[in-house]
Amino acid sequence: MSDEIHELSVSCLIAAPPEICWKVWTDLKDQWFCPKPWRAEVIEEDMRPGGRSAVQMFGPDGEETGPMEGVFLEVLPGRRVVTTDAFRAGWIPQTPFLTAIWDFAAQEDGTRFTATARHWDAEGKSRHQEMGFEAGWGEMMAQFKALCETSAAIA
Repeated sequence: MSDEIHELSVSCLIAAPPEICWKVWTDLKDQWFCPKPWRAEVIEEDMRPGGRSAVQMFGPDGEETGPMEGVFLEVLPGRRVVTTDAFRAGWIPQTPFLTAIWDFAAQEDGTRFTATARHWDAEGKSRHQEMGFEAGWGEMMAQFKALCETSAAIA
């Protein structure tokens, strides 16, 4: 068994405090979670360990994903969220793709936000890269940053 972590990650500094970034992450996911012109619809987010996480994405030409369904593994309000699609609610196993880690770190000039996708193996990581991880998660990150900074300006 290999100890290698098959991880992809994007990070940015957001000119907004962690509490605003947390509120945007929890309350406005439909506005930033997937690259436009796609849109996301939150079906359920029971933000506690074992709680259901389900989001569906819709494309501009009628395409649909999923829903992408999993469970929360860790929720530290304002600091970190960890989810996985290895299970659906009720700890029912399903074919896994990744574990997502969302970190919010306070800094003097705002929040360091890092979104990480950990894959079960090198093949899953490679498949995610080929699907356009950098472009897709990079656009998601840019949308999240802009929404956080706009929210901070009106707060």
